[in-house]
Amino acid sequence: MGKTKGLIPAEKLSEIVVHGMQEKKASDIVVMDLRNVANSAADFFVICSGNSDTQVEAISDSIEKQVLTEISESPWHVEGRTNLEWVLLDYIDVVAHVFKRDSREFYSLENLWGDATSVAIAEAG
Repeated sequence: MGKTKGLIPAEKLSEIVVHGMQEKKASDIVVMDLRNVANSAADFFVICSGNSDTQVEAISDSIEKQVLTEISESPWHVEGRTNLEWVLLDYIDVVAHVFKRDSREFYSLENLWGDATSVAIAEAG
């Protein structure tokens, strides 16, 4: 792993995803480095919360736009656009998770992948 579709380092893509989240005022942004976790699905998970269906949709749209603008890539796979409780944007080495707050607490990805190194991103102000 390490490079998304061979184009850019996964670290850079995770930064672009964070920026897309910040553009729509996502809260509680966490970047989880899974590179040293056995059987991980990706190199990085980038997780955030939104307060409503509308905000979850806006954040996920912003991530897609930001990645497309900066590196001309679309997600390999997208899930959750119909119910907007948890939208997943899979860029192979980096997976963005946009949760409504209650769903994030329920699924608790940070605890599920507790061996990962996690970095909380300060709120954009």
